[in-house]
Amino acid sequence: MEDGTSESLGYCADTDDYTAKQWDPREDCDVRQILDRIADKWSLLTIALLAGRTMRFTELRREIDGVSQRMLTRTLRHLERDGLVHRTVYPVVPPRVDYALTPLGASLHETIQALVTWTETHQREIAQAHTDYDTRVEIA
Repeated sequence: MEDGTSESLGYCADTDDYTAKQWDPREDCDVRQILDRIADKWSLLTIALLAGRTMRFTELRREIDGVSQRMLTRTLRHLERDGLVHRTVYPVVPPRVDYALTPLGASLHETIQALVTWTETHQREIAQAHTDYDTRVEIA
């Protein structure tokens, strides 16, 4: 076994100093799997919408433009399994199900909000970079 390699398949480096080498590129890395689930567009939008309020499935589906029923169901199940969303089923006819962020999900929302703020701050620079790139590529 290579020096510094963990015998645990799901283990990823855990240090206070962030470096690119800290990331484990293997598919079975727990951190990579979690990032794959929470960083997709449907999860980010769902977490953002649930911040501060409980919503029903139909409300979420109506608010998230372009999401299919199947994809939203899948997203909510993953978020619930990861402990980010709490699902409450009420014994009424027709069935009523509410979704809310857990404290863990709320803490993730703070990080997502920072990402959104960064994007809003730099969107013009990124748009200009797109224009510059497209101009260079057209010339070549």
